[in-house]
Amino acid sequence: MHFGPTFARALIPAALVAAAAPAVAQSSDMAALRSHITSVQTMTANFVQTDARSRSAAGKLQLKRPGKVRFEYGSGDLLLVADGSRLNFIDYQVGQKSSWPLNRTPLGVLLSNSPNLNGRAQIVPSKDPRIVTVRARDPAQYGSVVLAFIKSPSAPGGLQLHGWTAIDAQNKRTTVRLSNVRYNVAVPETAFRFAEPKKRR
Repeated sequence: MHFGPTFARALIPAALVAAAAPAVAQSSDMAALRSHITSVQTMTANFVQTDARSRSAAGKLQLKRPGKVRFEYGSGDLLLVADGSRLNFIDYQVGQKSSWPLNRTPLGVLLSNSPNLNGRAQIVPSKDPRIVTVRARDPAQYGSVVLAFIKSPSAPGGLQLHGWTAIDAQNKRTTVRLSNVRYNVAVPETAFRFAEPKKRR
Protein backbone atom coordinates (compact mmCIF):
# COMPACT_ATOMS: atom_id res chain seq x y z
CA MET A 1 0.00 0.00 0.00
CA HIS A 2 1.64 3.22 -1.11
CA PHE A 3 -0.59 5.83 0.47
CA GLY A 4 2.27 7.50 2.32
CA PRO A 5 3.90 9.16 -0.72
CA THR A 6 0.55 10.61 -1.76
CA PHE A 7 0.10 12.21 1.63
CA ALA A 8 3.71 13.40 1.82
CA ARG A 9 3.56 15.01 -1.63
CA ALA A 10 0.24 16.61 -0.79
CA LEU A 11 1.91 18.43 2.10
CA ILE A 12 4.54 19.96 -0.17
CA PRO A 13 3.52 21.31 -3.58
CA ALA A 14 0.21 23.20 -3.73
CA ALA A 15 -1.30 26.39 -2.33
CA LEU A 16 -4.92 27.49 -2.45
CA VAL A 17 -6.44 30.83 -1.46
CA ALA A 18 -9.36 30.76 0.97
CA ALA A 19 -12.16 33.28 1.26
CA ALA A 20 -11.88 35.54 4.29
CA ALA A 21 -14.08 34.86 7.31
CA PRO A 22 -15.88 37.71 9.09
CA ALA A 23 -13.31 39.65 11.09
CA VAL A 24 -14.84 39.12 14.55
CA ALA A 25 -15.33 35.37 14.12
CA GLN A 26 -11.91 35.01 12.51
CA SER A 27 -10.23 36.82 15.41
CA SER A 28 -12.00 34.68 18.03
CA ASP A 29 -11.29 31.41 16.23
CA MET A 30 -7.66 32.37 15.61
CA ALA A 31 -7.24 33.12 19.32
CA ALA A 32 -8.67 29.69 20.12
CA LEU A 33 -6.26 28.10 17.64
CA ARG A 34 -3.28 29.82 19.25
CA SER A 35 -4.48 28.70 22.68
CA HIS A 36 -4.90 25.13 21.47
CA ILE A 37 -1.43 24.97 19.95
CA THR A 38 0.30 26.45 22.99
CA SER A 39 -1.67 24.17 25.37
CA VAL A 40 -0.82 20.91 23.60
CA GLN A 41 2.72 19.66 24.02
CA THR A 42 2.07 16.06 22.97
CA MET A 43 -0.70 14.15 21.23
CA THR A 44 -1.40 10.57 20.18
CA ALA A 45 -4.19 9.29 17.94
CA ASN A 46 -5.25 6.65 15.47
CA PHE A 47 -5.76 7.85 11.91
CA VAL A 48 -7.42 6.74 8.71
CA GLN A 49 -6.09 8.29 5.51
CA THR A 50 -8.12 8.31 2.30
CA ASP A 51 -6.60 9.37 -1.01
CA ALA A 52 -8.20 10.86 -4.15
CA ARG A 53 -8.99 7.36 -5.46
CA SER A 54 -10.86 6.47 -2.24
CA ARG A 55 -8.13 4.08 -1.12
CA SER A 56 -7.72 3.99 2.65
CA ALA A 57 -4.88 3.18 5.02
CA ALA A 58 -4.84 3.23 8.81
CA GLY A 59 -2.10 3.89 11.29
CA LYS A 60 -0.94 5.58 14.48
CA LEU A 61 0.11 9.18 15.06
CA GLN A 62 2.46 10.53 17.72
CA LEU A 63 3.17 14.26 18.04
CA LYS A 64 5.52 16.22 20.27
CA ARG A 65 6.12 19.93 20.06
CA PRO A 66 8.22 21.55 18.90
CA GLY A 67 8.64 20.04 15.46
CA LYS A 68 8.13 16.31 15.93
CA VAL A 69 5.49 13.96 14.54
CA ARG A 70 5.34 10.32 13.47
CA PHE A 71 2.77 8.72 11.17
CA GLU A 72 3.20 4.95 11.17
CA TYR A 73 1.20 3.09 8.55
CA GLY A 74 0.01 -0.47 9.12
CA SER A 75 2.92 -2.73 9.99
CA GLY A 76 5.46 0.10 9.94
CA ASP A 77 6.80 -0.36 6.41
CA LEU A 78 5.79 3.24 5.66
CA LEU A 79 6.69 6.14 7.94
CA LEU A 80 6.29 9.91 7.79
CA VAL A 81 8.47 11.41 10.52
CA ALA A 82 9.37 14.98 11.44
CA ASP A 83 12.44 14.92 13.69
CA GLY A 84 12.46 18.59 14.70
CA SER A 85 14.04 20.02 11.56
CA ARG A 86 13.10 17.83 8.61
CA LEU A 87 10.04 15.95 7.39
CA ASN A 88 11.08 12.49 6.23
CA PHE A 89 9.11 9.92 4.27
CA ILE A 90 10.54 6.42 4.57
CA ASP A 91 9.39 3.47 2.45
CA TYR A 92 11.08 0.30 3.69
CA GLN A 93 9.34 -1.79 1.03
CA VAL A 94 11.31 -0.14 -1.79
CA GLY A 95 14.24 1.10 0.31
CA GLN A 96 13.72 4.83 -0.27
CA LYS A 97 13.70 8.02 1.81
CA SER A 98 12.59 11.53 0.81
CA SER A 99 13.19 14.56 3.00
CA TRP A 100 12.12 18.25 3.16
CA PRO A 101 12.88 21.12 5.57
CA LEU A 102 10.02 21.09 8.08
CA ASN A 103 9.62 24.87 8.05
CA ARG A 104 8.92 24.71 4.31
CA THR A 105 5.85 22.51 4.82
CA PRO A 106 2.39 23.36 6.20
CA LEU A 107 3.00 20.97 9.11
CA GLY A 108 5.43 23.53 10.49
CA VAL A 109 2.44 25.59 11.67
CA LEU A 110 0.85 22.68 13.53
CA LEU A 111 4.11 21.56 15.15
CA SER A 112 5.41 24.91 16.42
CA ASN A 113 5.32 25.76 20.13
CA SER A 114 4.68 29.44 19.47
CA PRO A 115 3.55 29.61 15.85
CA ASN A 116 3.69 32.77 13.80
CA LEU A 117 0.30 32.37 12.14
CA ASN A 118 0.38 35.69 10.28
CA GLY A 119 0.30 34.88 6.58
CA ARG A 120 0.61 31.14 7.29
CA ALA A 121 -2.82 30.26 8.67
CA GLN A 122 -6.26 31.56 7.78
CA ILE A 123 -9.70 30.80 9.19
CA VAL A 124 -12.00 29.42 6.49
CA PRO A 125 -15.76 30.09 6.78
CA SER A 126 -17.76 27.09 8.02
CA LYS A 127 -21.49 26.51 7.71
CA ASP A 128 -21.40 24.63 11.01
CA PRO A 129 -20.72 26.93 14.01
CA ARG A 130 -19.32 23.95 15.92
CA ILE A 131 -16.48 23.55 13.41
CA VAL A 132 -13.35 25.71 13.05
CA THR A 133 -11.56 25.21 9.74
CA VAL A 134 -8.03 26.53 9.24
CA ARG A 135 -5.97 26.62 6.04
CA ALA A 136 -2.24 26.48 6.69
CA ARG A 137 0.50 26.94 4.12
CA ASP A 138 4.26 27.26 3.99
CA PRO A 139 5.89 30.72 3.70
CA ALA A 140 6.59 30.33 -0.03
CA GLN A 141 3.02 29.08 -0.66
CA TYR A 142 4.16 25.74 -2.02
CA GLY A 143 1.94 23.64 0.23
CA SER A 144 -1.55 23.72 1.71
CA VAL A 145 -3.37 21.71 4.35
CA VAL A 146 -6.87 22.38 5.71
CA LEU A 147 -7.27 21.51 9.39
CA ALA A 148 -10.67 20.79 10.95
CA PHE A 149 -11.30 21.36 14.67
CA ILE A 150 -14.47 20.65 16.65
CA LYS A 151 -15.32 23.15 19.38
CA SER A 152 -15.23 21.36 22.72
CA PRO A 153 -15.00 23.05 26.14
CA SER A 154 -13.05 20.10 27.55
CA ALA A 155 -10.36 20.18 24.84
CA PRO A 156 -7.20 22.33 25.00
CA GLY A 157 -8.07 25.87 23.91
CA GLY A 158 -11.64 24.68 23.42
CA LEU A 159 -10.71 22.90 20.17
CA GLN A 160 -10.50 19.18 19.36
CA LEU A 161 -8.45 18.31 16.25
CA HIS A 162 -10.68 16.14 14.07
CA GLY A 163 -8.44 15.78 11.00
CA TRP A 164 -7.27 17.55 7.87
CA THR A 165 -7.18 17.52 4.09
CA ALA A 166 -3.96 17.97 2.10
CA ILE A 167 -4.27 19.24 -1.48
CA ASP A 168 -1.63 18.58 -4.13
CA ALA A 169 -0.67 20.46 -7.29
CA GLN A 170 -3.32 18.60 -9.32
CA ASN A 171 -6.00 19.55 -6.75
CA LYS A 172 -6.19 15.93 -5.57
CA ARG A 173 -7.19 15.61 -1.96
CA THR A 174 -5.85 13.31 0.71
CA THR A 175 -7.97 13.28 3.85
CA VAL A 176 -6.91 12.22 7.34
CA ARG A 177 -9.44 11.55 10.11
CA LEU A 178 -8.38 11.08 13.73
CA SER A 179 -9.84 8.97 16.51
CA ASN A 180 -8.85 8.11 20.08
CA VAL A 181 -7.11 11.48 20.39
CA ARG A 182 -5.18 11.96 23.63
CA TYR A 183 -3.44 15.18 24.64
CA ASN A 184 -0.36 15.79 26.80
CA VAL A 185 0.48 12.13 27.34
CA ALA A 186 3.95 10.61 27.48
CA VAL A 187 5.56 10.33 24.04
CA PRO A 188 9.16 9.02 23.93
CA GLU A 189 11.87 10.73 21.89
CA THR A 190 12.57 7.38 20.25
CA ALA A 191 9.28 7.73 18.34
CA PHE A 192 10.94 10.29 16.08
CA ARG A 193 13.96 8.19 15.19
CA PHE A 194 14.05 5.71 12.37
CA ALA A 195 16.40 3.27 10.70
CA GLU A 196 17.68 4.32 7.29
CA PRO A 197 16.05 2.24 4.55
CA LYS A 198 18.20 -0.23 2.66
CA LYS A 199 18.06 0.24 -1.10
CA ARG A 200 16.76 -2.69 -3.05
CA ARG A 201 19.13 -4.06 -5.65
